[in-house]
Amino acid sequence: MKLLHISDLHLGKKLREFSLIEDQKYILIKIINIIDEEKPDAILIAGDVYDKGVPPLQAVSLLDDFLTKIWKRKIPCFVISGNHDSAERLSFGSKLMEEGKIYVSKSYDGNVTPIELKDEFGPVNIYMLPFISPVEKSFTEAVEQAVQKMNVDVSKRNVLISHQLVTGAERSDSEDLSFGGAEDVAIEVFDCFDYVALGHIHKPQKCGREFVRYSGTPLKYSFSEVDHKKSVTIVELKEKNDITVRTVPLEPKRDLRVIKGSFEEITKKEFYEKQNRQDFVKIILTNEDDVKDGFARLSTIYENLVFLDYDNKRTRSVSTIEDLDKIKATDPLEIFKEFYEIQNGQPMTDEQVSFSSELIKEVWRDEK
Repeated sequence: MKLLHISDLHLGKKLREFSLIEDQKYILIKIINIIDEEKPDAILIAGDVYDKGVPPLQAVSLLDDFLTKIWKRKIPCFVISGNHDSAERLSFGSKLMEEGKIYVSKSYDGNVTPIELKDEFGPVNIYMLPFISPVEKSFTEAVEQAVQKMNVDVSKRNVLISHQLVTGAERSDSEDLSFGGAEDVAIEVFDCFDYVALGHIHKPQKCGREFVRYSGTPLKYSFSEVDHKKSVTIVELKEKNDITVRTVPLEPKRDLRVIKGSFEEITKKEFYEKQNRQDFVKIILTNEDDVKDGFARLSTIYENLVFLDYDNKRTRSVSTIEDLDKIKATDPLEIFKEFYEIQNGQPMTDEQVSFSSELIKEVWRDEK
């Protein structure tokens, strides 16, 4: 049985003020082309279908068109909600869609009933577990409890679609995650499944073992992802324990790139004419002084300029925390003054010091 695994479409997402709808429309057509070439027996979409719980109309229309194309090809499609989705909105009309073999998970209610597919080797059970965010227990405990309630028959081939952070996964800046590893789910929780189709992490990767995998996003959604190779994951299940996984690359309409150099260097015609100026770019200037109206001037050349940053002596100035106990004993105002000077390259004015002092006193009073 051949499965096509994708996730984290984030339909409706913006890159600062730039809409990515046209880029997403383009990449979904590419995915449909891969579906036509690979002819999978099922499609798995592992959450974060939308970028927001209340998606814009263009995003809803885009998903409608994508699922309709899959439905016309008579391929079963399994969709779970992620942390960015509203499970209730995403699953609207799910009863009707099931008649066309488009299965959309509802909010997790403590029960997951597998959907059985069959091939020449027998049944394959597809389990759909939408994003779980527990209140009174750890993420590992919550997912472990959910899996235990599934009563998985390990003698059969079992596939789980899940949208969680598995311990050890390599993350990106664009993911909406908790601090301190609070979301981590231990990989051992998934031991009873032959393949785990994960969503939530944006870089394609295996996690812990070969068949627990993130397919990653179909597009780059932050500049921390510039080196990612986006792809679709193809999984082939034969007899029990006979599994192969490979990826099919995805090429975007417009890429994300970082350009670094002095203002004078990157505004030379012989330099920028060699660049794809339709790409979304982050420019890092190495000039020691800020360039007046730099963003506006660079935007006339690089029309999809998203960020402008600097790498110079001022920005490279960092402080090293050597003694945490010493810092805790230091006057908060002194710490803030030091931070301000590092951040801005100049000391605070007397007026700023006075204002900050009063503010700190007020905060401390509220804390007590």
